[in-house]
Amino acid sequence: MSAIRRKFGEDYQVVNTNRSMTFSAPVKKKRQRFVEKNGRCNVQHGNLGSETSRYISDLFTTLVDLKWRWNLLIFILTYTVAWLVMASMWWVIAYIRGDLSYGGHNSSYTPCVANVYNFPSAFLFFIETEATIGYGHRYITEKCPEGIILFLFQSLLGSIVDAFLIGCMFIKMSQPKKRAETLMFSQDAVISQRDGKLCLMFRVGNLRNSHMVSAQIRCKLIKSRQTPEGEFLPLDQCELDVGFGTGADQLFLVSPLTICHEINSNSPFFDLSQRSLMNDEFEIVVILEGIVETTGMTCQARTSYTEDEVLWGHRFLPVMSLEEGFFRVDYSQFHNTFEVPTPPYSVKEQEEKSSLTSPNPLPVAPTPPSPLLRNSSRVGRRERLLSADNADHVDDQVSRLPSKLQRMSSSREEHLWRGLKTGSALPGGKASSTGDLPLSIQRLRSSSIPVVRQGHPEEQVQLLSLDGEAEESELEKHRLPTAISTIAAPTPAPVQISLVGSRPEDNLPPKLRRMNADR
Repeated sequence: MSAIRRKFGEDYQVVNTNRSMTFSAPVKKKRQRFVEKNGRCNVQHGNLGSETSRYISDLFTTLVDLKWRWNLLIFILTYTVAWLVMASMWWVIAYIRGDLSYGGHNSSYTPCVANVYNFPSAFLFFIETEATIGYGHRYITEKCPEGIILFLFQSLLGSIVDAFLIGCMFIKMSQPKKRAETLMFSQDAVISQRDGKLCLMFRVGNLRNSHMVSAQIRCKLIKSRQTPEGEFLPLDQCELDVGFGTGADQLFLVSPLTICHEINSNSPFFDLSQRSLMNDEFEIVVILEGIVETTGMTCQARTSYTEDEVLWGHRFLPVMSLEEGFFRVDYSQFHNTFEVPTPPYSVKEQEEKSSLTSPNPLPVAPTPPSPLLRNSSRVGRRERLLSADNADHVDDQVSRLPSKLQRMSSSREEHLWRGLKTGSALPGGKASSTGDLPLSIQRLRSSSIPVVRQGHPEEQVQLLSLDGEAEESELEKHRLPTAISTIAAPTPAPVQISLVGSRPEDNLPPKLRRMNADR
C-alpha cells in the first residue's frame, strides 16, 4: 500500500473491497443471469416444431454457428462419404464392362480405366483424380464414354464440396469472437460521485496493441416490471445513457477507460439508494462493438453486472503511470477499487432535500424613484459638470468660440463668481448686493436659508438653487448657440455666504435696502 501511495499520492488509499465486510445485508441466493460474464447469452430455444426447417434453409450459417467438434465431424464425414461413393461408382463401371474378370492379363483388351481390377484399385483411382496427384499408372481410356461423363461429374462435385466445407472452416476460424477474449471488463461496477454528480461506472480495457476501430459502447438495463395497466414485462430492456448525446460512447480504446453513466431524473436509477440496492434485482448488460484493425471484421464483446456486483461508494484504482518515454498500464490493479465518501441517498431524495432546505426567494417589486432622489441626482449631475475633472474640457470648448463670444462669456462668469464668493465691493468701487446676482438667486426663499443664531457670525449658509433655475437654464440653452449652451448649461456649485442677521436684507446698507424695496 505504501508503494501505491508513493505512486499515486496520499489521496488514494486502498481498502478491502470485500462486500461482506462493507455491507451488513444478508447473503442472497445466486440467481440466474441473462448474460454470463463471458458474454454468452443464457437463452435456449425450445418447442420449435416445424420451424426447424428454417435452419436447413440457411445451411451455411447453421454450420458456422455449430461448435468446433461438430464442424470437424461433418468435415471428415462429408469427404469420407464422397470418396466412398465415387469409388463405388468407378468400381460399378468396371464391373459392368467386365474389366474385373480380365485382371489385366490380356494385353489385347482395352478396359475403361487401366489397372483397375478391384474396389481398392477403384478407390485409389478416385483419390488420385480428386487430389490431382496423377501417378500415371491408372488412367481413363478413350473406349469408355461413361467413364468420361463420371469424371466430369466427379470434378464438379469435388469443387462444390471443397468450396462449401473449406469456406465453412475458414469463416469459422476467422470469426472475431476470439478477438473479444482480449477485451476486458471490470469484475464489478461502482457508484460514486464524479464532478459533483452521482454516477454508475465500470472499466473496459484492450489487451492487444492493435486498435479497435470505431469502438462504441452501449448499456442495457434488464429488469422485470409491471405497467400501470397490470401487464407484467419479464426482463424488460431499458437503455442506459453512457454519453450518446455528447459522443462519450465513441471510445479511443488504447488504454483502460472508465465508462460513466450519470444518474439524473432521466436515469432508471433515479430513485436508487444504498439501501434499495441491497433489495433490488436487476442486471446491466454492457455491449462493446468495434472493427478489428487487422481483419476489418466487426467484433462484439459482452458482459453483465448484477446488483450484487455493483459497489456503492467505491472508485477504481488508477492503472496508468508515466515511465521514461512511454505510459505503462498495470493490469494487476484493473479490477481493484477503494472506498470514497458517498451519500447513501438516491438522487431523488437529495433533490427533494435540497428543495426543502433552500426555497426560492420571493420576487421583490421594483420601487419607483422619489422626486427627492431625482432632484438630488440633478444637483449631483450639475456638481459633476463643474468639478475639477471637467474644467479642462470646458476651457477647451470656450477656446473654440469666437473671440467676441469668449469675452462675453468670460466677463459674465467672472462677474457672477466674484459676486457669489466675496461680499466686497465690485470693480468700480460699488458695494455688492443681491441685485448684482442673477435673478434666480435673488428669488431665494427665506425658508431655504436657515436662521443664523446671534453671536455666531462665522456660520455659513449654503444657498440652494430653486427648481426654476433648471427651467431658466434650459431656456437659455435654446436661445444661445449650441457651443455656448454647452458652457452655460452647468450650474455652479453651492455657494456659501456669511450672514449676520436673520434675513439677507438685514445685512445690506440702508440705501441698497431701499433700492431693493423700490424694485
